[in-house]
Amino acid sequence: MRILFVCTGNTCRSPMAEGMLRKLAKERGLDVEVRSAGVAAAEGIQISYHAEGVLRDHEIHDRITSTPLRGELTEWADLILTLTQGHKRQVIQVFPDAAGKTYTLKEYVEDDERVLEDLKELDSLLAARELNMSLGQPFSEADAERIIELRQRIPVYDISDPFGGSREDYDRTAAEIRTALDKLLDMLKRDGSQ
Repeated sequence: MRILFVCTGNTCRSPMAEGMLRKLAKERGLDVEVRSAGVAAAEGIQISYHAEGVLRDHEIHDRITSTPLRGELTEWADLILTLTQGHKRQVIQVFPDAAGKTYTLKEYVEDDERVLEDLKELDSLLAARELNMSLGQPFSEADAERIIELRQRIPVYDISDPFGGSREDYDRTAAEIRTALDKLLDMLKRDGSQ
């Protein structure tokens, strides 16, 4: 299984997710390749001081530098996990072929069936709206209202952004990521992705 994490600059959240998942998967005996990238990243920038500190505290000493999101990375990945819904939209907009394997991290590990049904319906309606817009066709008022209703009902799946914040902000973000990664690893183990 090849997993790609995506955030904005690839210096905070996605490198923390990459390093933590690589270590946790190894500890659980899962064969998982992990990389990360940013939708607005420059090549080769050092990860943030606090992100590096968080990884060090988790005994992770990987050398991770920023990587811009490119087509070959989306093709390499079996699964693309973004840190926010905005990142997910950007990935799908720029790399539409990756839509079927792109989720926010928290969305992917969601296990409430009602929420999953709402997400499926919302994705379908959003895809239909994009198609209609590209073809210059109108989108029904009822479907537009349904999108609003679903968005209000669905939980927010964004991992908080610690950029420019304190070490405590990074620790809180790392805890959010770790909780989702534990669920992800349970899913991978259960699905036999070894």
